[in-house]
Amino acid sequence: MEIDLSPKLAKEVHGSDGGKYYAWSPEELPMLREGNIGAAKLALGKNGFALPRYSDSAKVAYVLQGHGVAGVVLPEKEEKVLSIKKGDALALPFGVVTWWYNKEDTELVVLFLGDTSKAHKSGSFTDFFLTGSNSIFNGFSTEFVSRAWDLEESVVKTLIGKQAGKGIVKLDASVKLPEPNSEHRNGMALNCEEAPLDVDIKKGGRVVILNTKNLPLVGEVGLGADLVRLDGSAMCSPGFSCDSALQVTYIVRGSGRVQVVGVDGKRVLETTLKAGNLFIVPRFFVVSKIADPEGMEWFSIITTPNPIFTHLAGSIGTWKALSPEVIQASFNVGSDIEQQFRSKRADEAIFFPPPN
Repeated sequence: MEIDLSPKLAKEVHGSDGGKYYAWSPEELPMLREGNIGAAKLALGKNGFALPRYSDSAKVAYVLQGHGVAGVVLPEKEEKVLSIKKGDALALPFGVVTWWYNKEDTELVVLFLGDTSKAHKSGSFTDFFLTGSNSIFNGFSTEFVSRAWDLEESVVKTLIGKQAGKGIVKLDASVKLPEPNSEHRNGMALNCEEAPLDVDIKKGGRVVILNTKNLPLVGEVGLGADLVRLDGSAMCSPGFSCDSALQVTYIVRGSGRVQVVGVDGKRVLETTLKAGNLFIVPRFFVVSKIADPEGMEWFSIITTPNPIFTHLAGSIGTWKALSPEVIQASFNVGSDIEQQFRSKRADEAIFFPPPN
């Protein structure tokens, strides 16, 4: 049975007046389950507070919009309190406890993409909350909690019952949370919009790659990532992941066309991508995109911390490495056509500006 690769939008899972949590369902986007990938978004309004929780999946978080504060506690480590803003990427390994807060008027929106191969449900994240009406403490008797923390049962009942919110709450403006520590960002977060560019092609596009060199924690997560900004009407060269990794792409802004070609040269996807869409390219399938006039930006994770991607066209394209005789025999053409084929895109790699 063929798998539907059509891009999808996230749907609301839960929320309150403090914000909402959205997720992509493996029922609607089957490649999530097929590839053991989870995808979700957190949107916090002013004074919105996402209660402390841990997850059954390692993730990469990417700030799509706004400014806020994130609390991160690695196993057996101290709490890190980070100021976060649009363009920030954070690697969240297994066992990490996080909380998120927005004190600004602008909505804070965070994208989560991660590996669900060890999750309770393939293709979905499951969060375990430390506080709130659905916290893990609600499942224990007051006796167990009081003995574990050496507290009076009356105090335990207050701790467990006081926070009636579920997952996301809105704090009173008078509530003060820890102030961010600028040193805590070191090794914990990288701003992809400010980082040095790995690829920069005039009128083509730009890429920042997230890997173990600039954010070592992605090695623990087991995922690489990149932020790609394709200029208006520019094209991204057809290419594929040559290390059997899946590519999971979220369209941050703009729009454009995409084509994906799979087994036996069959085109398995041809559609228009828009902001908010998520789609997944299967292993070894070839993908290419052309931006609309306003351009297109996307954030992707690749299911290996240091991905290797092969491009088929451009100055670094695979065909450039093949001998003239192989190209002529492969296409069944003469040397004149082969020379035209080889001479094009001699100075352009990965991104191609629009035709004159």
